[in-house]
Parts: sequence; structure tokens; C-alpha cells
Amino acid sequence: MAEVYFSLFCLLLFIPLSTILLILFLIVRPKPVRVPIKNRHVFITGGSSGIGLALARLCAQSGADVTILARNAARLEEAQQSIKLATGRDVRAFSADVRDYDAVKRAVEEAGPIDVLVCNHGVYVPQELEEQDMEEIKFMINVNLTGTFHLIKAALPGMKRNRVEKGPSSIAIMSSQAGQVGIYGYTAYSASKFGLKGLAEALQHEVIADDIHLSLIFPPDTETPGFAEENKRRPQLTSIIAASSGAMKAEEVALKSLKGIQSGTFMVPCNLEGKLLTVATAGLSPQRSYEAAFVEVMTAGIMRLAGLIFQWNWFSSIAKWHAKK
Repeated sequence: MAEVYFSLFCLLLFIPLSTILLILFLIVRPKPVRVPIKNRHVFITGGSSGIGLALARLCAQSGADVTILARNAARLEEAQQSIKLATGRDVRAFSADVRDYDAVKRAVEEAGPIDVLVCNHGVYVPQELEEQDMEEIKFMINVNLTGTFHLIKAALPGMKRNRVEKGPSSIAIMSSQAGQVGIYGYTAYSASKFGLKGLAEALQHEVIADDIHLSLIFPPDTETPGFAEENKRRPQLTSIIAASSGAMKAEEVALKSLKGIQSGTFMVPCNLEGKLLTVATAGLSPQRSYEAAFVEVMTAGIMRLAGLIFQWNWFSSIAKWHAKK
């Protein structure tokens, strides 16, 4: 008798779950897509070091025609040589500041129509808002947010003209886990990264008819030369709170990013905590996978509880810190 009741219970559970899966299969948009990399023009900003350089190598190894852009001409030349040595392929390089729209537009026009645009540039200057200079705050917003607008604005016309001949294209934006949740000491940085999510969500609506697909990438702390330098002035309390996610190597983030770009995934996490944050912060973001949508729907309440536990832990750390002081 117990086996009969158990079988009946499983059947009653299966029916509503399968119904939810069927509904999600029918309504999830945009539909799955595959963005090819081989023989495509991939344009990567911040391509002279760190994640950008690692991603440029991966794309070149995959047979892409790669262009990198950064401010430092000497480091760009070193990056070109290292990619050539690693892959045997030549890459083009342009020196420009993403805050300068005219310079960005000239570089994009000279590089030619882009199939995959990776907005990887970014700066991170950690400090409490009260202590941080306004020029540093403006600098982060101008590079991280406004600079991304500059790149996309300059590249879109060519990307739209190119789509008929070459198929699906991609705009990938390098955000941060600090673009998913605010953390002590990240006030200005998080503001600049949170803005990218609104940009990407709205832009996906505008360009989906042109077969252009947005990917928003959320790396955790990543072992790069820039991060090592910036980390010297990070508040100790920030390090205590952010340490729970751990650090990744640039090559690991690049590989996760490329897979997300190729699959047209809108929100691309890079580690386990990133996956949990992506589910917890899905909100009204596009979702191509009905299986992933099922996880988001079924775990929404649990993830909210987990988020509250994280907040309890963070606020407890802050309280202990101030009590010691």
C-alpha cells in the first residue's frame, strides 16, 4: 500500500511540474541561438591585458579575425605579439580612450564591420563614498558605463548592415558580480556596473530583430595586473565581505565568457556563487533556456531566503567591524 501511495504522490507531483515546463518551453524568449566565432570579426576592448587579452587569444585560436582596443599603445603591441606567438594569427590593434566617442568611432570605422563586440574595458577604484574623490567617481562611470555606450553606438550601424550575410551577431558586456549586488566599498563601482544591466536589457529589445544578441558577463574578483594594483587600496572590510566568492584566473573567465557569447546567454555567471546570484537576480531579464527558467521559477523563494542570509552575514560583519573600531 505504501508503494501505491508513493507512486500516486510522484504522479501528482509530475503533472504540475511537467505543465510548468511545457508553459516555459512555449513562452521563453528569445529563442536559443548559436553565435559563430570562426571567420567572424571579434572586436575586444580592454584587450591588452587580463580578461580581454585571454579572450582575444581564445577567439584567435577559434579562427576569428580579432581586433583589440586599449589606451596604452605599448601594451597593445605586446599583446599583439603574445597572441601571434600563441595562436599564429595576426590581430589588429587600436589605441583609444573609450571616454572619447570620436576616437572610438574612428577606430571602429577603420576596423570594419563587427560581428562580435566585447565591451571588456573597465576600471575599479574601491573606497567608501564619503572618502572618495568625485573625480574618481566620475572616472569610473565615464569608463565603465558611458564608454560602453560609446562602443555600442559606434559599432551598431556596421553590425546591422553585416547581419544578413553572416548570421547572428553578439554584443557582450563585461559587468561584475558587483553589478548584481552592492557591497561595502563598491558604491561608485557598483553604480557604474548596475547601469550596464539596464542598458543590456533595453538594448536587447531594440536589436533582437537585427539578429544581434546581448550577453552580460559577471566575473568575480579576477587575478589581473589591474586588480592587483587596485586591490592595494581596497577597504579591509570590503575584502572580508567579497572574499566569500574567491578569485578566478583571467583565462577561466575568458573561457566562460566565450561559451556564454556563443550560446547567446543573456546573463553569464563565471563561478558557483555567480550562478546563484544570476538565479537570484534574474528579475525580468531575458532567458533563452526553458530549463534555466524552470530553475529560476522553482527556486525564487529559496533564493530570496538565501539572499537574506547573505545580507545578515554581511551586516553582521559590518557591525563587528565597527564595534572593534
